[in-house]
Amino acid sequence: MKGKIHRCNCQQLWSVQTRKSKITAKSVLLQGEWLTEVKPWRTSNPKGFVSTPYSVNIIINPAKELLENFEQEEKLLYDRQRVRFNLTAGEHLYFASDGSCYVLKIRTT
Repeated sequence: MKGKIHRCNCQQLWSVQTRKSKITAKSVLLQGEWLTEVKPWRTSNPKGFVSTPYSVNIIINPAKELLENFEQEEKLLYDRQRVRFNLTAGEHLYFASDGSCYVLKIRTT
């Protein structure tokens, strides 16, 4: 089932939505492929979010030990004025509690 993730700035939490449920969390790990989606014609936020075809790849509030298996490559950035992301697709994302989103790669050593 498809999952969508976006930042709820009013609560300082990440929101994870599927067709059947909505969960909020301080941090989220997305293992697997993802795409960014934008809907600039929407009158309310979110206008941009990350989606994944499989919600089973989403881990809510992951343990630090799990995050040690990954290295940060770069940040995924969202431009609110232009309603676009700096990247459109990839694998492995970490949505940090401070509101940042990092593209990850699996640590090889």
